[in-house]
Amino acid sequence: MFLDVLRRRNPAFIEAAMALHQQGNIPANAYVLDLDAVEQNARTLSSEASRLGLKTFAMTKQVGRSSSFCHAVKRGGIDRAVAVDMACARATHKAGLKLAHLGHLQQVARHEAAAAAKAFEPDYWTVFNQTKAEEAAAGANAASRTQDLLARIRAEGDTFYRGHEGGFDAADIAAVADRLDALDGGRFAGITTFPALLFDHATRKVVPTHNLATLSKAAETLAKAGRKDIEINAPGTTSSVMLAALAEAGATQCEPGNGLHGTTALHVMEDLPELPAVLYLTEVSHLCGGKAYCFGGGFYIDPIFPDYDVKAIVGREPTTAAVALRSVEVPPPSAIDYYAMIDAGGPNAPKPGDTAVFGFRGQAFVTRAYVVGVSGISKGAPKVETIENGFGETASWPV
Repeated sequence: MFLDVLRRRNPAFIEAAMALHQQGNIPANAYVLDLDAVEQNARTLSSEASRLGLKTFAMTKQVGRSSSFCHAVKRGGIDRAVAVDMACARATHKAGLKLAHLGHLQQVARHEAAAAAKAFEPDYWTVFNQTKAEEAAAGANAASRTQDLLARIRAEGDTFYRGHEGGFDAADIAAVADRLDALDGGRFAGITTFPALLFDHATRKVVPTHNLATLSKAAETLAKAGRKDIEINAPGTTSSVMLAALAEAGATQCEPGNGLHGTTALHVMEDLPELPAVLYLTEVSHLCGGKAYCFGGGFYIDPIFPDYDVKAIVGREPTTAAVALRSVEVPPPSAIDYYAMIDAGGPNAPKPGDTAVFGFRGQAFVTRAYVVGVSGISKGAPKVETIENGFGETASWPV
């Protein structure tokens, strides 16, 4: 899916990545980033968010919390990050982004709260219940700070991915706000949910979820209780073209992730302002039974999409030509992806050492892939800036 968009909208990126791999500068099993495009995408999102009065926090998990990605995003005007977990917090803080939001999607473990409050000083900290609110506030209090707390809320009819459930009952939000305000070291600052927007396959559009209506209703309740300047954090399928809808619904914060590298679901359907800026690159290892086996470790087929014919560009020479496309069988999620199997039939069969390029809406942080940042593609002078693991740490590669 995204390979088609990459070939059409950013062919120089594919060709640069293939050339760098063949030169021995990019490892197999790597998510590769076009840092020039990332910077421009961040500038597009930042400008539109500023126009609408939205605070913008970068989500970095999809590209393995890459330090060069963080630097490109910062150059593009977004200097703050949202941390989906403590690993994100450590990596983005180390890369020089201010930690704007901690605790959403994953709450902070009990014995990490005090250190997180002191070391990261997050602008906002999401809590799902009173216990987690007390832990966050106590950590901030010990660090002589007052922590702005966001209450994750839920209501009947809201949509959550399995395993993402949790939060305060939205009907009790006024009382919840009072309880959080009463904590030493804590202050109620606003509300959040996820996802506020979702791609709808039937209409091929991004639509608001019931969760966004829940946020709006809770905000009205808080306003009636006399609370002003409430933060409304509303992440989900964030492209620049969707920010106006969020602002109209009352959101004050947005958290682009896939939008920063042009891989939201809507980017498959429409040419949006953000360019595709990530690809997955690997290498043919061996042939067996009419298949070319390529190294795995980073395969991630996003379950939001129905099954489709996965293809890769395979070859030694940089190309985006259709004749270089080959179908690929990727192991199911229940298997370890040591290899994927490329069709090796017909003329110009793949050979060991060939480059294979895929277009994925990835989640590099849950894979064993390297993450490689490349600058200079837009200027015709590509250069590898970083080769890291999924924690934003320099990788020991090639040995």
